[in-house]
Amino acid sequence: MESDGLFSLVDPVGGRGAPTGTAAEGFTVPSADSPLPVRMRPASLDELVGQEHLLAPGAPLRQLVTGTSPMSVILWGPPGSGKTTIAHLVAHATERRFVAMSALSAGVKDVRAVIDTARRERRAGGRPTVLFIDEVHRFSKTQQDSLLAAVEDRTVTLLAATTENPYFSVISPLLSRCVLLTLQALDDDAVRGLLRRAVADQRGLAGALTLAADAEEHLVRLAGGDVRKALTALEAAAGSATALGETVIDLATAEQAVDVAAVRYDRDGDAHYDVVSAFIKSMRGSDVDAALHWLARMLVAGEDARFIARRIVIFASEDVGMADPTALSVATAAAHAVEYVGLPEAQLNLAQAVIHMATAPKSNSATTAIGAAIGDVRAGRGGSVPRALRDAHYSGARGLGHGAGYRYPHDDHRGVVTQQYVPDDLVGMDYYQPSGHGAERAVGTRLPLLRRIVRGQPPPANSTAAGQPANAPESGQPTRGTAPGRATNGTAPGPSASNGTAGPATNGTAAGPSASGGTAETAASGRAVEPAANGRLGEQAVSGAGTEVAVSGAGEPDDPGRGPEDGVHGKVTADGGGTPAGEEDQ
Repeated sequence: MESDGLFSLVDPVGGRGAPTGTAAEGFTVPSADSPLPVRMRPASLDELVGQEHLLAPGAPLRQLVTGTSPMSVILWGPPGSGKTTIAHLVAHATERRFVAMSALSAGVKDVRAVIDTARRERRAGGRPTVLFIDEVHRFSKTQQDSLLAAVEDRTVTLLAATTENPYFSVISPLLSRCVLLTLQALDDDAVRGLLRRAVADQRGLAGALTLAADAEEHLVRLAGGDVRKALTALEAAAGSATALGETVIDLATAEQAVDVAAVRYDRDGDAHYDVVSAFIKSMRGSDVDAALHWLARMLVAGEDARFIARRIVIFASEDVGMADPTALSVATAAAHAVEYVGLPEAQLNLAQAVIHMATAPKSNSATTAIGAAIGDVRAGRGGSVPRALRDAHYSGARGLGHGAGYRYPHDDHRGVVTQQYVPDDLVGMDYYQPSGHGAERAVGTRLPLLRRIVRGQPPPANSTAAGQPANAPESGQPTRGTAPGRATNGTAPGPSASNGTAGPATNGTAAGPSASGGTAETAASGRAVEPAANGRLGEQAVSGAGTEVAVSGAGEPDDPGRGPEDGVHGKVTADGGGTPAGEEDQ
């Protein structure tokens, strides 16, 4: 049977339970018609490419290959990273007896037979035994338990390979008896070098064909760090070129041989940045289909999924922001899924996040706000921390006046108090300018009132306060039989209705009737308005645009003593900027 594709493991002589007894038994000798990855496996440690962190002088892997230390080792790494190649080097580089088996076909009986033979040889003064088990994570707990005593007393030196996390797939007692070595996927340069070696080496194509640069890059990208995959694709492309009578393996031949079209995407060149830019701009432009296309281009080209996830997380705050605060949660959840699940399944999580970002309302107010604040800090603006805000928890702080005059917002029934929070030279500075999009429209309605309270400013005269019409009573109570409201730009006023009477609209648009004794909305410029309900102020058209205000807790008819700032943290159902309720502004 093939084990990890780099050398063959054969069943022990005599079938299951009869282990082999000569050095390096369990391997087949590569022949001229062996697969290219088998023919090209390194013949010595010097030919091993990659894993430099494990090959330093005195490192455990080098000691294992040279036989200077009989320590047991578990090799953990992705497919094609060289686990079984290392086992092959161990088998041929030392004078030890080497037995190879695969967890796919071997059982406890096989393992015990190898251990018994190793014990007899050891007592007779024979060679020590190295037992290689491929795909050790497929061994059951009982099968792994059968190795413990022999590994403990070094009856055998265990060399095990796994693609699964050994902390989950290997029992703790066996893991504690071994040195764990982690192999990394080969980088593009290493894969490229091995492809060139295979083209020129006598064990490979022996220079009979040449590999075009674009075809080479295609095979490197296709491999994704798996050298076996790269060499297999090269062999297929070489076969196609030979059948066509060609001496050059070009891109078209390579594509046809592996049935995968080359994606025009260079992870280190202009194409990389162009595709990423198009991806971000498509989400910003709310073109969900284009965004999914560019996402697919990156995934198929082998782009690091973590890089894509990071870009989505950044986008969630940079371009969606407060218009949809849930976007950041979705983006970070997708990034976590990439780490937790991995590809290919994580492409589903990335696609969901991209769809959310592209279809969400957009706002860059957070981006511009922090940019302006950082600009002021870099320009030297911003003095010392106001005395009332300074840390006063330590002994002597009160004597320095720290914390003196601080007002605790929760002591106020509104949850907001008048207090200076910024340095003196930044008083009155407005960094954050909310948009009227999505959820941020509610913030835009509430923010002027919050700023007025915090800064101790009086209500603006002859203007809308906190989204209320200028002629509405400051307590926020609905008017009952009051004088008609007037539009501010000369538009004919629409009289307010009382006690459920419908108010007429200007320009022929029917105004919605008031309910529960509330004030009816007045529409201007022909725009339909919605009815007021539950005794709260409804919409009034100002400057030709319907302004809808419904601040929770403000304007209750049974609480005439409350001011306009009461209920500032209530829910605002519209933006105060002319968009009727239910009309999403993207």
